[in-house]
Amino acid sequence: MDAFLHDLSWVPPLRSEWLTYVFNAFTFLGYAQFFLLFLPIGFWLCGQAMFTRLAMLVGIVGLSNTLLKDLFQDPRPPIEFALDPRVGDSFGFPSGHAQIATAMWLWLAYEIRRGWAWAVAIVIALGVGASRIYLGVHDLEDILGGILLGLATIVVYRGLVSDALKPWHDLPLAVQAAGIVALAPILYLVWPRAEVPALVPGLVAFMATWWFGQAIERELVRYERHPRWLVAVPTAVASAAVLFWLFGEIGAQLKALAIPSAVALAVQFVFMSLFATVAAPAVFRLLRLARPT
Repeated sequence: MDAFLHDLSWVPPLRSEWLTYVFNAFTFLGYAQFFLLFLPIGFWLCGQAMFTRLAMLVGIVGLSNTLLKDLFQDPRPPIEFALDPRVGDSFGFPSGHAQIATAMWLWLAYEIRRGWAWAVAIVIALGVGASRIYLGVHDLEDILGGILLGLATIVVYRGLVSDALKPWHDLPLAVQAAGIVALAPILYLVWPRAEVPALVPGLVAFMATWWFGQAIERELVRYERHPRWLVAVPTAVASAAVLFWLFGEIGAQLKALAIPSAVALAVQFVFMSLFATVAAPAVFRLLRLARPT
């Protein structure tokens, strides 16, 4: 059983040039660059409420997975199997790609409530998980753990967004945002390793600012997608490209100023959230690229 869960010697003989392209495409769906594009585009095109819930879910998965990796400190497969150099020195169990793909895509299918959405979600979740084994950066145990945790995350999250937590949902916006920010010191106190990854304050900043920004948009901007898809889609894609470029430029400038990585990442995520939830929708309204009022 141990060999079944951890041995990757059977993977290299299956590799080919075209399969590597396919699985690299699947694995991209679990990296930050994808979420930097997908969440804002979804917010602008498919509904602010739905993609705010999804953004919060992504943040929760990111924090929980980072915590569990540092808790278990399970090594990744031997480096000679690896085709993905982006994993750095992070641990293997549970797979973040498998956890986020399972939680995010199945949650979207749950929101959409259509058979085709469930089919797409399952294919993507399994494809992303399989890509991590194919690329040699996770073993089967890591993937199974990520999938199970992704499913558990959906169950817990459904409770968090339900009427069972209505007292939380009725709190003033400032109190809610402060409650999210309070996660940072709590996580620093309970973190299992002496050094807390820079991603942790970044994710907390992302969640708090997105939550605050979407509420401001709802009250002041009141953005609605342009009724013509030929206007809405190019606008969203072009804006996401601008966001992607600015995100990288801000990171480069902060790095040149020798800003600590945790602070720099938090600044980048704050910018991304405010751009997606407030700035871009306001510009869309100003330029009449949104539904006329």
